[in-house]
Amino acid sequence: MSEHDFDIAIVGGGLVGASLALALAPHWRVALLERSPAPQPSHAEQDWDNRVYAISPGSQHFLRRIGGWPPVRPGWIRKMDVRGDGGGALGFDALDLAVDALAATVENRSLQASLWQALAGQVSILCPAQLQSVQFAGDAVSLQLADGVTVRARLAVAADGAQSWLREQAGIAFQRQPYQQRGVVANFHCERPHGDIARQWFRADGILAYLPLPGNRISIVWSTDDAQAEALLALSPAELAAKVAAAGGHALGALDVITPAAVFPLALGRAERVWAPRLALIGDAAHTIHPLAGQGVNLGFGDASVLADILNQAIGRDPGDAALLARYARSRAEDVLRMQTVCDGLQKLFSPQRPKLGLLRNLGLNLVDHAGPLKRLLMQQAFR
Repeated sequence: MSEHDFDIAIVGGGLVGASLALALAPHWRVALLERSPAPQPSHAEQDWDNRVYAISPGSQHFLRRIGGWPPVRPGWIRKMDVRGDGGGALGFDALDLAVDALAATVENRSLQASLWQALAGQVSILCPAQLQSVQFAGDAVSLQLADGVTVRARLAVAADGAQSWLREQAGIAFQRQPYQQRGVVANFHCERPHGDIARQWFRADGILAYLPLPGNRISIVWSTDDAQAEALLALSPAELAAKVAAAGGHALGALDVITPAAVFPLALGRAERVWAPRLALIGDAAHTIHPLAGQGVNLGFGDASVLADILNQAIGRDPGDAALLARYARSRAEDVLRMQTVCDGLQKLFSPQRPKLGLLRNLGLNLVDHAGPLKRLLMQQAFR
């Protein structure tokens, strides 16, 4: 058995965990523990990841600052076209904020590979690492791995997702409210150029979003009930492409499937607290939201950015100091609550189970579209 000592051990090497490790690397001894094999970049023309994220300008700035941007193949959202289920419409344009783009669209695999390449030689990476147990003591955390290695750190960070093992081991409760919906994702080649426009339809059978990718390609997220999700997964590639094209009013002409459909459950989730002695939670380990606004990963990058700034301003102190962790929790509480409340409210407002709200929700979209100051405020909050 061997033992390794660090200042900070991050459990979970996904986008959020890797970005935190990279942000902390210049100032602390950092270990990154990831259970899956190291991500590998792919440059094949037709090899696309069906997990695509809309990265906000603030998240892009954070990633540039730490050296984890750009990924290999970013796309851009310069406009948004949102349609209700009864004539409501709302449009956003980057020009209204005097910026080049509202967000960048990035494949998960591409951005993760970019972050891991930047991490090389900067932190100690244990991968694949199978955690067996954890012990929280007064001055340190001990993480025992299946291969006999023990990692000791003064602070552990749970970045291991919504089903966080480390959060569970620490006894932190996680309140999960399922939406009784699943998100169906897939990528398509489109007949007509998307014009760097993200499109979203609030439909009777769920919420459908088109995200522009480089070239004549889009990624879709269709948030719908379990039965519809199963039906979509059962379609042949040609049938799925026709169904998605028709649901979007053939806005981009005919579609051809690039990647097969995949599905994930949707739920609103909140950890009862985002820190405990010697432990901090970030990303989906701390909170989950509905994907209709595409803000889940941006909330995670916000966690990583704030926690890194707090710790990097406390060099020489104990990184597991309760005062630092409490400051992190206070700093993130408002942003997370606001985004969860907005996304949850929109999901409920446009839920097929609430048809009587149809007039109100479509009228609301039209009113916001014509209310310049309010619309600008919404854009500043959503795309900051």
